[in-house]
Amino acid sequence: MVDTTRKKCLGEPTEPTNIVIFGAGGDLTKRKLIPSLIKMLRCGLLHADSKIIGVLKGRTRETWLQAMYKGIKDYAPDIEIDDQQWQTFSAMFKMVDGDLENDQTYTDLAESLESLAGHTHAMFYCAVPPRWYTTIAAGLHRIGLADEHEGFRRVVIEKPFGMNLESAQALNTELQSLLDESQIYRIDHYLGKESVQNLLVYRFANSILEPLWNRNFIDHIQISAAESIGIEYRANYYEKSGALRDMIQSHLMQVMTLVAMEPPVEFTADAVRDEKIKVLRAVRRIEPENIKQQTVAAQYGSGQINDEPVKAYVAEEGVSPESVTETFAGVRFQIDNWRWQGVPFVLWTGKRLPKRVSEIMIRFKNPPFNLFDAHANPPMANSLVFRVHPDEGIALRMNAKKPGLTTDSQRMVMRAPYSENSEDVSEAYEVLLHDVLTGDATLFSRADEVEESWAIIEPILNAWKDRISVDRYRAGSWDVPGMDALFEDCVSGWHKPS
Repeated sequence: MVDTTRKKCLGEPTEPTNIVIFGAGGDLTKRKLIPSLIKMLRCGLLHADSKIIGVLKGRTRETWLQAMYKGIKDYAPDIEIDDQQWQTFSAMFKMVDGDLENDQTYTDLAESLESLAGHTHAMFYCAVPPRWYTTIAAGLHRIGLADEHEGFRRVVIEKPFGMNLESAQALNTELQSLLDESQIYRIDHYLGKESVQNLLVYRFANSILEPLWNRNFIDHIQISAAESIGIEYRANYYEKSGALRDMIQSHLMQVMTLVAMEPPVEFTADAVRDEKIKVLRAVRRIEPENIKQQTVAAQYGSGQINDEPVKAYVAEEGVSPESVTETFAGVRFQIDNWRWQGVPFVLWTGKRLPKRVSEIMIRFKNPPFNLFDAHANPPMANSLVFRVHPDEGIALRMNAKKPGLTTDSQRMVMRAPYSENSEDVSEAYEVLLHDVLTGDATLFSRADEVEESWAIIEPILNAWKDRISVDRYRAGSWDVPGMDALFEDCVSGWHKPS
């Protein structure tokens, strides 16, 4: 058995399962899925009798396994697996060689599934481009692999779930004609982050927060994902997507629902998702004449990050020199309900910014009358920051008197790290794969959530699709045109993560 010296993870044990990976030779499989499965096995979250079945074309089992082993060494060196341990682990692997459009591939796959502990449970992971999702679902349906009479059948698909409202609706319609909605797991790795999940516990297990969590005390909320990297090898995808589709429509809007939702009646998948969809339905649609005032789009130019020169987006390999694709996007939303009326939610994300950091910043209103405004250092607005990455945890920023013979104030920060030991924090794919295996869909998007989020974003997409130019910001800087104006009436303005 693979080394099991790692500390036992907390979590529900899983049943022996056939884990089928379509696109098993791709980057996602070797960078994320296989390393996550090894870690899950080591800490008891993956049953040792499970099988991992790769579906791919044009390779032998041996060359495929060699590529997976190299991927672990290159992308997950912290696993520290030696040749003997890999040989033991790889005994769990099987391979089906075939074309995704050929029924014989699915027939061979059906024959490769094993009855484990009296059941033939199967999870099908679509680690392939989105155009293949319905092809795979149709193949599983035709051969009877979607039937659950011998065990559960769960199909995992990666984002993007469509590229606009129309394509998202079409994808949902096709998938739901072949599978039951309960079998479809739309995975968003951002929701697998421990600190994002912890939002629900922070909010609903701490009575100190609930009285303040509303329009009476909160001025505005910022949800951000800043990256210092560029587009790397993703030019083909990014040119079609841009920052708005890539991060805001999926990741950040999902986080917004967790921040804004009402307490569910119980902690179950449907109860939580019912409250999330209420938030999305309450988001005020942005009228075309307000797009410029409520959104920001910009693209990085050349600059420096960590004293190293970086090139402009339009100079990246695979990017057109005339591209107007946004690498930074900011949107100011309003949620029209009793709790949040008048509280702006500003979601923003960008590449080639000074640092990689993701946060949820709750900025509180100033006191109605401040005794210390006339002092040399007047108090600053209080804020509660949930750090998603890195250094997961929370920080409460308050005012305190400076030491000495003065009543001038200074900023005091009370920090609470999420975990003192980084080994206790599971990677997002470990969390989400475990949830699929146990049938917990809480962190996965339902069809109505996906469509509602696209309906919110659609007016912005329509306004941006015919633009002939885009503002630019210098790589490695926070000088993004339009962002200060987006926060013009917000207490303390744009929060740049530190």
